[in-house]
Amino acid sequence: MSRRKKKFPCGHKGYGQICHYCAQRKSDLNQKRQHKLEWEATFAEDPIDLRNLPKNVVIKSRRIMTQLQNQPDYRQFHGKRLRHDRFVISIPVTRNYRLLCRDCGDLLIPEAVISHEDYNVVKPGGRF
Repeated sequence: MSRRKKKFPCGHKGYGQICHYCAQRKSDLNQKRQHKLEWEATFAEDPIDLRNLPKNVVIKSRRIMTQLQNQPDYRQFHGKRLRHDRFVISIPVTRNYRLLCRDCGDLLIPEAVISHEDYNVVKPGGRF
């Protein structure tokens, strides 16, 4: 007795009760959706908005901000004070992004992560 492939409502053909291809795809989509929701939830804990940045920049920025809370020595991250505003410290996150922090004595307060292009355009006395 030969078994015949049946056609599922999705258009695929197979032998089982369900289309395993579509079931796997649905499972993968649900898993991706769940992962994205978990990733979005992590932004609520950030002191500054990092939502519009690439994932690697977000991860590295978070690591730098956490380490700055424990030990506020910005020089270990190759940070430098801006010439026109000595209270603002620029810390390179990647080659293309900078973390700008405000120096409040013994405390560094993160203010923004901006691209290197935006960082170079900031005029003396201008806000970022």
